[in-house]
Amino acid sequence: MSDDAIVVMCAAASREEAAVIAQALVEGRLAACVQMMPIESWYRWNGAVQHEPEVMLHIKTLRSRFAPLCEAIEALHSYDVPEIVAVPITDASPRYLAWLREAVQ
Repeated sequence: MSDDAIVVMCAAASREEAAVIAQALVEGRLAACVQMMPIESWYRWNGAVQHEPEVMLHIKTLRSRFAPLCEAIEALHSYDVPEIVAVPITDASPRYLAWLREAVQ
């Protein structure tokens, strides 16, 4: 169990945008790993229901890196209000957590 490891979810407008964000986060040691998956989103924006293809990023990092990670995403993201949502990793293998901590320090 770890109370500092988190997964951050962020949807990007395109594969290209997602790749730019993922590379910047890993190179900047703000994330240990970023996975990209195509998704389809339905959401309300400017008073209307929208439906768009997006790319979901699952970003593995530490809670202590969340604030600078948010700043980096917001600087690179095309959305006015990008989704940046963190959930705790409540259980993980000790070896994985050790790797995650090393990768972001």
